[in-house]
Amino acid sequence: MEEEKKSLNFIEQIIEEDLANGLPKDKIRFRFPPEPNGYLHIGHTKAICINFGLGLKYNAPVNLRFDDTNPEKEEQEFVDSIKKDVEWLGFKWDKILYTSDYFQQLYDWAVQMIKEGKAYVDEQSSEVITEQRKNPAEPGVESPYRNRPIEESLDLFERMKNGEFESGTMSLRAKVDMASPNMNMRDPVMYRILNKPHHRTGTAWKIYPMYDWAHGESDYIEQISHSLCSLEFENHRPLYNWYLDQVYDEEKLQPKQREFARMNVTYMITSKRKLQKLIAEKVVTGWDDPRMSTVSGLRRKGYTPESIRNFIDRVGVSKRENLIDIQLLEFFVREDLNKKARRVMSVIDPVKLVIENYPEDGEEWLDTENNPEDENAGTRKIPFSREIYIEREDFKEEANSKFFRLKLGGEVRLKSAYIIKANRVDKDENGEITTIYATYDEKSKSGSGTEESLRKVKGTLHWVSAKHAIPVEVRIYDRLFTVEQPDAEKEVDFLDYINPESLKVVQGYAEPSLKDVAVGEPLQFQRIGYFTKDQDSTEEKMVFNRTVTLKDSYKP
Repeated sequence: MEEEKKSLNFIEQIIEEDLANGLPKDKIRFRFPPEPNGYLHIGHTKAICINFGLGLKYNAPVNLRFDDTNPEKEEQEFVDSIKKDVEWLGFKWDKILYTSDYFQQLYDWAVQMIKEGKAYVDEQSSEVITEQRKNPAEPGVESPYRNRPIEESLDLFERMKNGEFESGTMSLRAKVDMASPNMNMRDPVMYRILNKPHHRTGTAWKIYPMYDWAHGESDYIEQISHSLCSLEFENHRPLYNWYLDQVYDEEKLQPKQREFARMNVTYMITSKRKLQKLIAEKVVTGWDDPRMSTVSGLRRKGYTPESIRNFIDRVGVSKRENLIDIQLLEFFVREDLNKKARRVMSVIDPVKLVIENYPEDGEEWLDTENNPEDENAGTRKIPFSREIYIEREDFKEEANSKFFRLKLGGEVRLKSAYIIKANRVDKDENGEITTIYATYDEKSKSGSGTEESLRKVKGTLHWVSAKHAIPVEVRIYDRLFTVEQPDAEKEVDFLDYINPESLKVVQGYAEPSLKDVAVGEPLQFQRIGYFTKDQDSTEEKMVFNRTVTLKDSYKP
């Protein structure tokens, strides 16, 4: 039993202790509460996997609740994208809810707090309020409006709600403790005036609740048993509990907030403001650019939900923030794609090769495996003809003994086909090789069972039949930044670390089976890397994104 307890992460231990202390199992409930002011990113996947993972472990419902309290930045587009991302990651929510569902209840509770002398309307600017809070070592200065008559605050608060005042001219503050060493407890703002239409409530409200007030009370309304959030909210927990105490009913469950470490990954940024700047500065094409750290960007790049979930599982749940090597994420992507991706042949820097002793009008369709890692993947036919394309880097006129690809006078095997020998080349006026001329051993066909087919040569090349090839655009994506932590230095603009080689577009050729590939389907371009078909593809032009390189020396 002690070993089992040790294997649990600290959040699971908290839940187990609560169950042991009398919390009914059917009262366990979680939530994932994103603000719809941008697209989800890799950092959010940890919170998603933790909350929904606990829901699966304890057979407990998990709400997807949108923290929509700031109409200046929130849009329906972001709501839709968040729902799509959570579903894509493989999770199902119990209910879709919005903090705006509770605007009336939150307002009513705020009115009650004013009546009890626990909240007041302040007419000072946010800058003055911040200055009066001072610092943790020095008591704050009370607002001159802190002790204004209750009836006056009630009247002003209702008029704030009705839109009689300009944005920023007044706020409702909780009356807590201006001498508290925890700055969050120094009369926090509960409501501010914002004369902006809301994406769900329209112009019905002119005041909007602050996060600290709305969040805990929303948890309480939904009867969330364990409210899990990142470490930055740890010092907000006393205020979270104080607000709950103001509305607590003994017959209801009081939520428990607990914090876990955020996840930071090398060569990525997760600040929504900075992600938006990348888009505004046209460094990337949008939220779903495959170089972005957004879930939609990773999906478009070809990452799989299983690889992300496995990565999060490996990173684990901790109380200390750390920087995770992006190579660990790529390891799990590669591991998952190796099991799933169909092996296909594509040449991304082509040079033509003519097999001079192959019949000019000859054509045959050769059997090849779809995925040697999956016995149920089956085989397919690929066309072979006299003229083929190979990778330019796979040929050298002269090379030393360590070069195991094709060279003049040397032999290689064409994958699933024949052994060929290079004899001569044509070049253009710049000395660039335009055509390689070779001969083939007609008895060396792979799988034919002849003695020649079993003959060993050191190199095996992928290729595409020129007669049957389809043109493809291949987007070679690399890391967006040149340093591990592009936003670590405050005095340096993170845009200074943009990698100018983060995207290279090349034109190549692929075997004809790729005509029927679906957008997002994982593929392995043999000997090159893992790729997926992009949404920009048309019938005239197929576009493929590189997901990850084929191999890496990284060992987790």
